[in-house]
Amino acid sequence: MADIGLSAFSVFFMGSPSFLAHQRALAEGQGRSNCQTLFGMTAIPSDAYIRLMLDGASPAAFDPLFFKVIGTEGVLAPFQRLGGRTLIALDGTEHFCSRKIHCRRCSTRRRSDGGTEYFHAFLGASIVAPGHTRVLPLPPEFVAPQDGAEKQDCERNAAKRWLARHGPAVAHLRPVYLGDDLFACQPIAEAIHRVGGAFILTCKPASHQTVSEYLHGATLEEHRRTEIVRGKRNTTIYRWLSEVPLRATDDALAVTWLSIEIHNGKGKRTYYNSFVTDLDVDAGNVAEIAASGRARWKIESVPRRHTERSSR
Repeated sequence: MADIGLSAFSVFFMGSPSFLAHQRALAEGQGRSNCQTLFGMTAIPSDAYIRLMLDGASPAAFDPLFFKVIGTEGVLAPFQRLGGRTLIALDGTEHFCSRKIHCRRCSTRRRSDGGTEYFHAFLGASIVAPGHTRVLPLPPEFVAPQDGAEKQDCERNAAKRWLARHGPAVAHLRPVYLGDDLFACQPIAEAIHRVGGAFILTCKPASHQTVSEYLHGATLEEHRRTEIVRGKRNTTIYRWLSEVPLRATDDALAVTWLSIEIHNGKGKRTYYNSFVTDLDVDAGNVAEIAASGRARWKIESVPRRHTERSSR
């Protein structure tokens, strides 16, 4: 079983165009095969045998492997930011899409031509850090039909399940959760608080009317920093405002809104983004908080979808 599990995980390291090509790559090596030298396997199981043995296994069976990795001494230290906190980025992606092939765990959507598209998606979670070139993956949460639910499952619901299931296990890391604009809402913020976490979430003005209205005419705190990088002069402007209601209700959470704006030497704006956070923000830490929020992009990528042909 160990060889079967290792072979399945090794697919993500080899960059092969197909599973057959992947197995051939494992077999090739200088004296010893890659399956031995790279992954410690004693034999290479076939594609059919891997499917036979693993298809019935629950994805949760592999969760301990993720936590074993981050529990290894010295692994987390290079990722810690904001005074010893750990940044955990949440983001959804698709890994299968077809108009013909589908199963009971597929999600669906209607296309403009009237056709139905079937897809599988999951919420990924990874430990990230600004200035660090790597990420540490954590267990995923699959977006799939839930027993007793009338509405289709979604990323937000998957995030709530992930936090309820794994949040207590990472609470000792003093996590700060990162997410895109979809997650910048009170239900997700409350779910993060229930498991002892903090958050830095992208907040677009167009989708957060209450926040935008509160900012209109307000006096914002500001901090500027100019630096020369590789001979080019850049000016970064940080602005923030505390005690901003996250929504238009009496029980709205009060958050701090902050933005980052970068101008080149000619004064042209080359970057802009805004966030909401429950962390205390001041001139001394606003740059690191903004950089931490931006680190979410380390797990952003074009989804690798299996087409109808490759999924057969």
